[in-house]
Amino acid sequence: MARKTTAKETPKDTKPAAADIDLPETTVIKKPDLLDQVVARTNLKKRDVKPAVEAALAVIEEALRDGAEMNLPPLGKLRVVKAKPLQNGAQILTLKLRTPKNAAAAVDDADN
Repeated sequence: MARKTTAKETPKDTKPAAADIDLPETTVIKKPDLLDQVVARTNLKKRDVKPAVEAALAVIEEALRDGAEMNLPPLGKLRVVKAKPLQNGAQILTLKLRTPKNAAAAVDDADN
């Protein structure tokens, strides 16, 4: 005699796998491009923006290297999932970034 399947036994809908999500084509933003974008958004001079951006990047790098979890709105929560040391003191860090629900809306507001 066949056993009846209850609602508890049926698999729940799962989230789409990363391969199922359509991502936009990858664009590489290099430091000079980042500096230009910050200059455009802040209306400050590049000579004023560059030391602040470089300092911020250095602080983020040190925190990630030390394994700190960071909460940087509107970017989101960032933490190191895995670290693999390489030769000459370099490391490969695997990061997890959780963006807030309203991240897309925040980006749209910032562009306007």
